[in-house]
Amino acid sequence: MSLKIKPSADRVVVEAAAAETKTASGIYIPETAQEKPQKGTVVAVGPGRYADISGSLIPMAYKVGDEVLYGKYAGTEITIDGKEYLIMREADIFATL
Repeated sequence: MSLKIKPSADRVVVEAAAAETKTASGIYIPETAQEKPQKGTVVAVGPGRYADISGSLIPMAYKVGDEVLYGKYAGTEITIDGKEYLIMREADIFATL
């Protein structure tokens, strides 16, 4: 997938996974009770950040296509071409799945 956005520095654009609509036992969850997803797929990454003293570029730990876990309140919601995405710092991501 190619986006028209290129994040700066250590920013990552994530497409959030769909919210759970049904419990494990088969009960449907109404939209008002669904929790915000905390995992998604990386769709764009910035070049990395510069080290303070040496000025060398520290590369990103994530790449496009990685499935990641992030904090409940991480990132800023943005809309690109009618789709919802989150843009966040690399440090807001907890793990790769």
